[in-house]
Amino acid sequence: MLGKSKDPIKQLEKKLGYRFRDKELLQMALTHRSCRFENKKVNVDNQRLEFLGDSVLGFMTAAYLYDEKQGAAEGVLTTLRSRVTSGKALAALASDIGLGEYLMIGKGEERSGGRERKSNLTDAIEAVFGAVYIDGGLKGFKKVFDKFYPALIRALGDDLWAANPKGELQEYSQARWKSSPVYRLIDESGPAHQSVFTVEVEVNGKLVGHGVGSSKQDAERNAAAMALESIEK
Repeated sequence: MLGKSKDPIKQLEKKLGYRFRDKELLQMALTHRSCRFENKKVNVDNQRLEFLGDSVLGFMTAAYLYDEKQGAAEGVLTTLRSRVTSGKALAALASDIGLGEYLMIGKGEERSGGRERKSNLTDAIEAVFGAVYIDGGLKGFKKVFDKFYPALIRALGDDLWAANPKGELQEYSQARWKSSPVYRLIDESGPAHQSVFTVEVEVNGKLVGHGVGSSKQDAERNAAAMALESIEK
């Protein structure tokens, strides 16, 4: 049985803001692989739809940001897209709409708390997005996207890099090149109690910033801030 409601399909459709023409697509999107493994009558799960939904969400988010953030540099757009399409953000959205209660999962997965597991929620919401796209194309998916994502993006704001430049540089580098920044200490001067550290940072094989600080950590933070400023420009 799908979920706990007497009419779970209709209830979930209302939460999504989209009515499926093919209800079986939604049921497939909500079918965890554990259900297929334990039930010989179930021959599909949501993994393929998850793959599709991830791509559709990434495209729609990029298109939205391109239109809405006219003055934003590529680095800001990349970071915004990465944040709102991350597993953490997807799991939070799935939890907010109570998606876990609609999942079809195996008995073992049920006993181990599978309905609340973040990875299951992330996979399921991506699969639902994929199902919406197959059922209604980009026009149909845009209805679901517009219900949730503009508000999420507005909540992030534009000052993305002020609080944690090292974290933001890491996030941007991973999103863009699937690699991490490399920090190198190139100079340490002054007496032990008043040392001055100079650090340079390299991203994707290129030197993009340097920083000076009273500790190695401060120097790295300043180097990351310079790198982000360079990327934004």
